[in-house]
Amino acid sequence: MYFTNGVTSVGRLIKNNYTNVAQLKELTTIPPMTAERHAAIMRKRIAHRRMVEEAKERKLRSDPLFDAT
Repeated sequence: MYFTNGVTSVGRLIKNNYTNVAQLKELTTIPPMTAERHAAIMRKRIAHRRMVEEAKERKLRSDPLFDAT
């Protein structure tokens, strides 16, 4: 942790929650997402999450430090 102009910063540990901020006009004038589009986005997120989890498991299995035998 370090200080800059009296403001405490924890560096890259905290994700910026304001990166996807939209203006009110944009939110009220753009039509809502269709169910098909939402389903496609969710399928993509799930596939990506599974890919990452499988890669982590493969890494743990290949590491002799974590070998259970």
